[in-house]
Amino acid sequence: MNEKVQQFLDELFSTTELNRLHEKYGNGRIFSTPIIGVAKGDDPIFEKFKEVVGPEHFTPVELWRACGQDEESPSNLRILSIVFPYVDRIREESKDFIEFPRVKLPADIYSLGRNYANEFKKETCRQSINFFKDHSYNAVAAMVSEAFSIYTKGGFYSNWSERHIAYAAGLGTFSLTDALITEAGCNVRFTSVVTNAPLQITPRKSDDIHANCLYYAKGTCRQCEKNCPANAIDINGHDKNKCWAYGQRIERKMRHRIGDILKPHFRYINGEWKEQQPPVGCAFCQFDVPCMDKNPMAAEQKE
Repeated sequence: MNEKVQQFLDELFSTTELNRLHEKYGNGRIFSTPIIGVAKGDDPIFEKFKEVVGPEHFTPVELWRACGQDEESPSNLRILSIVFPYVDRIREESKDFIEFPRVKLPADIYSLGRNYANEFKKETCRQSINFFKDHSYNAVAAMVSEAFSIYTKGGFYSNWSERHIAYAAGLGTFSLTDALITEAGCNVRFTSVVTNAPLQITPRKSDDIHANCLYYAKGTCRQCEKNCPANAIDINGHDKNKCWAYGQRIERKMRHRIGDILKPHFRYINGEWKEQQPPVGCAFCQFDVPCMDKNPMAAEQKE
């Protein structure tokens, strides 16, 4: 079944127009070949996420029920996590940036790709759910469910963290910036689907949650910290509030630059649907760093 899922996703990524830049930027692909991982529904790590993410974070069976599915044993559920690696063109052109007196902006091509990615990720969820239904299984996805919410009171987190789900599925480990360093690097996006299809589990490669990060593994690098214009990264980790505030400044500027071709965006926040400024991202901490497009510890981990 894993192989069938991979083939289905490969075709979706290569054929859908949602994985394409605007024609002003050549209509090329936004994401290259997807990578998948699978976690088991009763993995104890999902209970741990209630501590490290937030008490509202769903376990797979809680999300399953919240989406209106019939009762199912957690051990019968599988969580399919999908990695969306940006194409080389976007990564390379995003090493350059736009400098203004009081704000540093990412490359237009990245902001556009980041914005268009949201609708493509949602469509990937919808198509994946249909894929499993066509094979006589059920599936749900937080990204396309009203059960999903972002919380801004007492912190900044959601009840289904795609990065943590990807970690549970063995797809990578966390960096100094809280990004997940996968085998395709940290400059990626994620989504996931919970299903009762009998997918094969992909075990985590290390119990060290920072195994792929050069700073935690060797005490070196910290290039992400140097690249951050918001001063939101230091040896203590990532300040989400500083990061979010700077991202808001970028979004306001980008609306004036490329707003005519950005797509609208809605999110369920604190229990309400809200239209937000079109998300364009920042990601200076993910460009021109050793983990941008690879796991920098991969060679040593194989020894």
